[in-house]
Amino acid sequence: MISGIGALFAFIEVLYILMIVLGANTANAFFRFIQSLAEPLALFFPGLFNTGNYNLDIFLNYGLAAVFWLVVTGLIARAVSRY
Repeated sequence: MISGIGALFAFIEVLYILMIVLGANTANAFFRFIQSLAEPLALFFPGLFNTGNYNLDIFLNYGLAAVFWLVVTGLIARAVSRY
């Protein structure tokens, strides 16, 4: 269950990355919905890398947030399963 939540959070981050990089319509309601979920889930990662290339920045910052969620929830799930 915990790993599933982490996978869902990571999926939201990856979906947001893909929508930005592939040039989704930012005025679309679905885009704004995913953005409203992805930005708070990214925690402190946005702005961590500033390469000068917007798409690369999005990929690095939100991609790192996705990996963070997978690792942290995996560790929590492993710790919970032991007890």
